[in-house]
Amino acid sequence: MNLGIASVAGITVICYLLGLGIKISPIDNKWIPVIVGAIGGVLGILGFVTKMPDFPATDVITAVAVGITSGLSATGVDQLGKQLSGN
Repeated sequence: MNLGIASVAGITVICYLLGLGIKISPIDNKWIPVIVGAIGGVLGILGFVTKMPDFPATDVITAVAVGITSGLSATGVDQLGKQLSGN
């Protein structure tokens, strides 16, 4: 059974990097989770439409959900790093 971990991780990494970019922009940081979640949703649709190998969705709604979850995971990764470093 292949779970499509690489494609989901790819969305998370892209969203994480975009979140870092937003952090240094004039946009208020409170919007980062919303923005990376939305970007993740779009990337989920792109993964589904382009028939990305091993993408773990068989319909558009699931693809959006996978993308949003992956995007929001990027925010969690950032916060985990902050908590572990004590910042």
